[in-house]
Parts: sequence; structure tokens; C-alpha cells
Amino acid sequence: MSNDLIRYDLLVQDALRGAVRKVLSEVAKEGLPGEHHFYITFRTHAPGVRLSTAMREQYPDVMTIILQHQFWDLSVSETNFEVGLSFRNVPERLLVPFDAVTEFYDPSVQFGLKFEVEEPAPEDGANDLEPNESSGPVVFAPAEARKETAADVTAASAEAEPGKVVSIDAFRKKH
Repeated sequence: MSNDLIRYDLLVQDALRGAVRKVLSEVAKEGLPGEHHFYITFRTHAPGVRLSTAMREQYPDVMTIILQHQFWDLSVSETNFEVGLSFRNVPERLLVPFDAVTEFYDPSVQFGLKFEVEEPAPEDGANDLEPNESSGPVVFAPAEARKETAADVTAASAEAEPGKVVSIDAFRKKH
């Protein structure tokens, strides 16, 4: 078997991240349509992630946020999204590069994506911020609670079925 010099795996992953970017951009402009809402899991230590020191200490590896009823100031750029939300009545502003996102799930339609990530060394304290003065709460669930909610969603094989998480591995040949 020859080497994949084109890196189809990376091209597909970039395209899927583009789908997440497009969805979040539309929500930033128009709000959440119908019953749609999102569980977004990301690596808190990834380069470019900004969150308070307290949040980084509480979630040193991964964090799952839910964008549903109460979040504010969602803005989306080519490389990241930023959102205001509240954790235990403490307002926070998070900046999350799309490269840090590991899972995206919309339980209203049982659609999910799971991304492979390379693990660079964490940047100690480089992304820490203090909580800001924004107002308004957001629903938050740790990864364990989200997984209970989405227990029927599992990594898909190459034959993706409705209601299954599509893993980038599904697009790779295994040998």
C-alpha cells in the first residue's frame, strides 16, 4: 500500500470542522432554529483556548458545553468561536479554536461528529483569563452527563447510520 501523500484524512476532518463552523455562524446570526442545540466538547489545554484560571483548574483536559437556551454573544471566525456563558452563576467568556473541538453533537436530530486531535504540549497559563462581567447563564454538562444523554450515539463504522457519531476513522482504510 502506498503512502497517502494527499492526506485525505486531514481534508475530511477540515471539511467536517467547516460544517461545525457554518452551523455556529448561522446560529450566531439567526439564533438556534427549532429544537436544535449543541453539545461541544473541546480540549481545554489546546493552543488558543481562552478560559479563566478557575475553569482551567476545574477542567484541565476536556470540557463539554451546551449551547441551548442561555448563552450570549456567540461570534464565529474562520479559526474559532467565542461565547459567553455562566458556570454556577459566574459569567465566563470562552474562546475555542475549532482545532480544539473533539466532539460536536446535536441531540435534537441525533447528529454527531467526533474529531481526531494531535496532542501538542499544553501552554501553562498562556491562555488563562479572569471571569468577565457579562451576564446570563448557559446550560453546562460534564462529559459524563452528556454521554448518558447520548448513550445511543457511538462511533460509526465506515457505513455511517443515522443517529451515529461519524468518526474521522470511518473514512480511513484500516490495514
